[in-house]
This record gives sequence, structure tokens and C-alpha cells, in this order.
Amino acid sequence: MIRLIALISIGIVLSAKVCADDLLETTELSRRALSMPMALLDSEQKLGQFAAGRSLFNQMWVIAPSNDADIDGLGPLYNSISCLACHPGNGRGRAPDGPTEKMRSMLVRLSVPGENPFHSKPHPVYGGQLQEFAVPGVPSEGRAELHYEYSTITLSEGETAILRKPSIQLVNPGYGDFGEILTSPRIGPALVGMGLIDMIDKQEIVSWQDPNDANADGISGRVNWIWDDIMQTRKIGRFGYKANIVSLDRQTANAFHEDLGLTSALFPDENCSAIQHDCQKAVSGGEPELASEQLHAVNFYLKFLAVPAPRKPDNPKVIRGRAVFDEAACAACHRPQIRTQENTIPKAFADRLIAPYSDFLLHDMGEDLADNRPDNGATGTEWRTAPLWGIGLAEQVGDKVGYLHDGRATTLLEAILWHGGEGQKSRDAVINMPKSDRDALLEFLNSL
Repeated sequence: MIRLIALISIGIVLSAKVCADDLLETTELSRRALSMPMALLDSEQKLGQFAAGRSLFNQMWVIAPSNDADIDGLGPLYNSISCLACHPGNGRGRAPDGPTEKMRSMLVRLSVPGENPFHSKPHPVYGGQLQEFAVPGVPSEGRAELHYEYSTITLSEGETAILRKPSIQLVNPGYGDFGEILTSPRIGPALVGMGLIDMIDKQEIVSWQDPNDANADGISGRVNWIWDDIMQTRKIGRFGYKANIVSLDRQTANAFHEDLGLTSALFPDENCSAIQHDCQKAVSGGEPELASEQLHAVNFYLKFLAVPAPRKPDNPKVIRGRAVFDEAACAACHRPQIRTQENTIPKAFADRLIAPYSDFLLHDMGEDLADNRPDNGATGTEWRTAPLWGIGLAEQVGDKVGYLHDGRATTLLEAILWHGGEGQKSRDAVINMPKSDRDALLEFLNSL
């Protein structure tokens, strides 16, 4: 009888887990696969909030003044007119294929050389990000051209892959010579799971760091501790390619400010430098231009985007690929599971094992991937482990996508082959393994 009760209890726990996963995940496989609401949004009011945030995310913002004060304030300097433009279908952006193609879902970070290897200094004229567009009467800052150097790498069994290494050339300066300047191109990342990432237990992340490689496995990830001016304390950076942003609301507000030129309560000043006088004089769309209710709505939308459920878990090739993933030590950084905090809102997010496939630590990825530009606690060779959930749907959602921070990789295999530094051993393992294992590894990644 006791054994029967125990089995019933286990069944209840497993059923609860399945139901809980169903509340957070989606099995959608269409172009809307990364745009579905979590099933826990079970009322018209919650779904209405989700729809309101989605509308603002997709909104093409306009220049002030306009007939609709709720959606004006674009610029004076900006990179895009909507969030959707850089994150099509909430998926990944891409890099231009050459210098004549414009950046549609990519931007370029800027700074000037300094003595601190962990922190960048914004360019005194052009600030921390190149703004390629401007409102009438305001000069734009210039344009970035992407040039490539191509190389061929030979894998086991004669398979080959062509890699392209990008370099940036800034042209058409709107405010004088760029001078000595550091650049870092970034494509728009996929956005699913951001609400869950915001709720990860910080002790889980801290427990995985090994800055001195004490266990001698070649992996020495570290937390990027960010000073929070509002709370006057240090917090773990968990968002951004350099893990340099601490929360979802700051990530969203920062993107509105830098990419669209919209002020908010968190970023109340226009993104004009002291020398950009026409920019400073441009008509404002309000103070702030992005109302707190609007920022909250977009955050609500991003927070409750459903995470794609893993596909084909019983497929023998996927099962083998999962084993290869472990054998090649990919899981040392792309950790399959991590736990959320015990107390969160909503409760469905609390004390959950989620599967982002990241440790959210900074890792030295070697010179080939380095942008050689320090960024708010990260050196020029360090990058946050990119979450992999939903990555297998990238090409289903976008017509053409890129991988890695600068979109240089056009396939998942190319992305792996760029791993250096702490990822070198895994890269070499993939190069030298049988082609059947390499294919299985890619099949597994495409099942996420």
C-alpha cells in the first residue's frame, strides 16, 4: 500500500511538471514559433496585456510632433524605427553580406581606447553606438561598412566549411573624423525566455563560476558584476552579449533609448553628445517619450513569450547528438539546466528547472572572436554564453539569420568552428569527430 501511494505521488509530481512545462512552452512550428504567449496567460485581460505589448514591439515609431503623441519621439538619432526590425519574429538578426548592403538588424557599438581593460569610454562625439539615421535637420552620425576575409577549414572525412571574418569600416562621418575608435558589431538576438532568465537564482550562476580554473578543465567562466545605480548594489549581469545588463526592464529601456532614440524614466536624456547641437535642439516627443505604461507593456510581452518545447526527443539521431554535445564538453558552458528563484511573480516561474543551455557567465573565447573592446565589466575577448533554447527554429522564423554576436556565421556549424579560447577543445573535438557524430550534434541543436 505504501509503495502504491509512493507511485501515485510520483505520478502527481510528474503530471504537475508536465502541466507546468505546458504553461511556459509552445509546440508551434510556424513562422510565429517565437511569438506565442505562454499558456499561463489564461484570461482575456492577460492576453490583452500581451497583445498591447506586442503592438508596441511591432510599432513603427514616428518623428515628433505627430498627430499621435503616443507613438512619436523617434530619434533625433536612431538605428531603427521598430523593435521588430532588429528582432524579426522575435528571432535573430543578420549581418550584411558586404559593404554595399545596409545594416537592417545590426548595430555597431563604439568607444575610445582607455586604460581600464574592463570598461569602455564612449566616444566624446559619437557616443557609445553609431546612429546611422536621423530626423530631418539633424545630421546622421555616419555609416558602417562590413568587409569580410574568407578562409576554408577542413574537417574529418574531407568535409569543408567556409568561414568569413568581418571587419568594420566607418564612413561618411557626420560630426568630424572618427579618430581612434573601437567598434563592435552586434546583431539582434532572439528574445524568447527573457522573463525566465530574469528570474534565475543568482546563487546558481555564482556557483558555476571558476575564474581561476581551479578544476583545470580549461573553463574559467566568471560573473559580470554590474553596479546598479538605482539600488546602490552590485547585481549579476545576465542580459546582452557581454552580460552587461542586469534586468529585463533595463534591457528593454536601453534598446528603446539607443536603437530608437526614445527616452524613458530609466533613460531620460536624448542620446545626443555635447557637440551634436542640432540633435539637442530637435523637437521632443514628451518627457519621457516612452511612457512607463508602454515600457511595462513591452516588458510584459517579452516576459511571457513562450519557450519552444524541444522537438524529436526520441529520435535516435537527436539522442546521439545530445551525447555528442556532452562528450565534446559543450555542456560545460552551455549548461542544459538552471534553477529559478524560489519566490517569483508569477508563481509558475518559481523554483523551476529551465533549459536555456547557458551558464550566463563570461568566457574568454579567444582572439578570433574578440572585438578587443571592453564593455561594462567584460574584456575584449569575453562573451556571455549564448542561450541555445529555440535556436533550431531560427531559420523557420527568419528568412536569413546570423549566428554569434556579429552574425559572421551563417550556419550553426560555422558558429561552432569560430569557438576559441575556452571553447577551443570543443571546437577541435567537433572538427575531428566522425561526420555522423557531427551531423547528429547539429540535429540535436536544431531540435532545441
